[in-house]
Amino acid sequence: MISILRKIMTTLIAESRGRGLYYTILMNLSHLIGILRAGCNKLIYFKNIKSSIFSLQANSRIEAFSKHATIHIGKFVFIRKNASIRVDHFGELRMAEKVFINDNCNINCVYKITIGKHTKIAPNVSINDHDHNYKSSTGDHLIKGEIKIGENVWIGSNVVILRDTIIGDNAVIAAGSVVKGNVPANTLYLNKREKSYIQYA
Repeated sequence: MISILRKIMTTLIAESRGRGLYYTILMNLSHLIGILRAGCNKLIYFKNIKSSIFSLQANSRIEAFSKHATIHIGKFVFIRKNASIRVDHFGELRMAEKVFINDNCNINCVYKITIGKHTKIAPNVSINDHDHNYKSSTGDHLIKGEIKIGENVWIGSNVVILRDTIIGDNAVIAAGSVVKGNVPANTLYLNKREKSYIQYA
């Protein structure tokens, strides 16, 4: 316990030197409020969420809309503002320790999504493990597939990750990419984009 307190004090002193005392207090107050919000969210969905300490910043929400939905959140997961995480039906969402999710991200899970430890997700990322079955008017209206994101992955802004996708450890997904299929470990993935101009006048 003493070693933990010593580490906290050392970190706060170092932060104060870099940011200034006032901004260090503001930042850590924001973190504390995020941890309290996460705790309240966990109380609301106490049957669905299994977690250690994590932070849920302003206007972010985690929702479970089925008694079968399961959400596992590792320690020190940090979810910034305006993120929407929804798990429905028999969906299983697993986020390992120290995952970072930035502003305005959307995660929709009805089957299985796994995010490995130390993975960082930039703003406006969308992760969906299902599509709407627009070809059939009968049966299940969703087509489901697993998404597995490895450890220490960096996902750039405005990325869309679709069902049946596996991203290997240490991969980097370039901003604006649409990802479906296998991304090998230790690679940079990007969609090639070409400019085109069509004269209309």
